[in-house]
Amino acid sequence: MRKIIDAHCHIYPDAIAPKAVSAIDTFYDGLPSGHYEGRSEDLIKVGKETGVDHFVVFSVATSAHQVASINRFIAGEVEKAGGCMTGLGAMHLESEDMEGDLNQILQLGLKGVKMHPDIQDFVIDDPRAMKIYAMCEEKGVPIYVHTGDFRYDRSNPNRTVNVLKAFPKLKFVGPHFGGWSVWSDVADTLTKYSNIYVDTSSCFYTMKPDEAVKLIRAFGSDHVMFGTDYPMWADNKDIEYIENLPITDKEKDDIFFGTCSKLLDIKL
Repeated sequence: MRKIIDAHCHIYPDAIAPKAVSAIDTFYDGLPSGHYEGRSEDLIKVGKETGVDHFVVFSVATSAHQVASINRFIAGEVEKAGGCMTGLGAMHLESEDMEGDLNQILQLGLKGVKMHPDIQDFVIDDPRAMKIYAMCEEKGVPIYVHTGDFRYDRSNPNRTVNVLKAFPKLKFVGPHFGGWSVWSDVADTLTKYSNIYVDTSSCFYTMKPDEAVKLIRAFGSDHVMFGTDYPMWADNKDIEYIENLPITDKEKDDIFFGTCSKLLDIKL
């Protein structure tokens, strides 16, 4: 049995989870959805049923005043999970104390930062975002930033490349293979940069196996992580998809466990 880390999971407090999950379904109208609960307990239950050992969890701040409470919530859920979760902290471009927010994230024991240009309404190479990347680069903190959407021009490869060029030592994670729904642009633009890591979340429902293999090989399996985008999806179909790809066992081990464990210092 392989060790498996799900590197991309959204979780919410019980009181707001139904509303948050509904909002995600509305934002990505037309995508298949597993209609999972968006709560830690449900994530662990669903994941364990399909053989997932560990979960990287986070939540996106839609306003600056949510940042501190989200970070405390994520840290609390990680502590309650008893070692099967690693948390990322939220940041927001309109915060009056970005440095303080990042310090809080680190003090709480969270392992990185998560932001989402579409939901937070900014372009990925916004000067304010660049300040956050600079702080993360200086402190060696990985940062997940949602990448790609054919409907917008906020985080597509033409903008993401500006971040990668400006911060060559930044541990930048571009979920959804670096550009949800615009993967042909990813292959042409981002795969030559060694400072980008990607995950596989919300990709395989539409991606042909040969396309997946091409991107895995272009980025290198040591820069690719398995992820589901829970609560939109769960694990079993994507695990099977990767297992059936014509790639080596070493590449599969990197994707399922090795890359994420090294990037976020996860020890199982």
